[in-house]
Amino acid sequence: MNTQSNALLQHWQQQLLTLLQQQAPDEDGAHDLTHFHRVWAAARHIMLQHVEADALVVLAACYLHDLVNLPKNHPQREQASRMAAARASQLLTENSFPAERIAAVAHAIEAHSFSANIPPRSIEAKIVQDADRMDALGSIGLARMFYTSGRMGRQLAHPDNPLGLDRQLDDREYALDHIEVKLAKLPDMMQTAAGKAMAAERLARLLSFRQQFVEEWLAR
Repeated sequence: MNTQSNALLQHWQQQLLTLLQQQAPDEDGAHDLTHFHRVWAAARHIMLQHVEADALVVLAACYLHDLVNLPKNHPQREQASRMAAARASQLLTENSFPAERIAAVAHAIEAHSFSANIPPRSIEAKIVQDADRMDALGSIGLARMFYTSGRMGRQLAHPDNPLGLDRQLDDREYALDHIEVKLAKLPDMMQTAAGKAMAAERLARLLSFRQQFVEEWLAR
């Protein structure tokens, strides 16, 4: 990126941070400002292999994708990304974001959600989806998984069969089941080659932890 582009991104990153600070506080520590920073960092890494992507669109979507963040067990959970896209479009319009890019930002926000199941149609949306899902993997993804499960009152793992051998996996009841139910599938669902490579590396860390966890869990 040239100096002018970097300056534009830095300007809008600061503007977006200001907008976020003006919103009602979100008490979900798994979707806080540090999450947005990590998603943007992952997106920048992916964009190294996709110079054709509009970095400003990606930046805005990375920071505004969770403007409406509903709990995973909320009845309208699958609508949250559409609500976030509408809210983001309004805020960006009110704050003189380039009008010709707002629809692209909205689509990237809508398509980022696992629950919404909206196929990403642009390279920007693919990058944002991959970058957001990346934060569910690796060491931080592991911490977020247990944090979210704790907030929802789930047990750490099945008392006698933590790997779910010969039983139905249930991540609504056991946090550890979520690795197999969802997280282990993410690398194959990534939209970009760079995203797949990053996700595979981070999943390996999760699986290594799970093995150690099970050994300690069953050491009685």
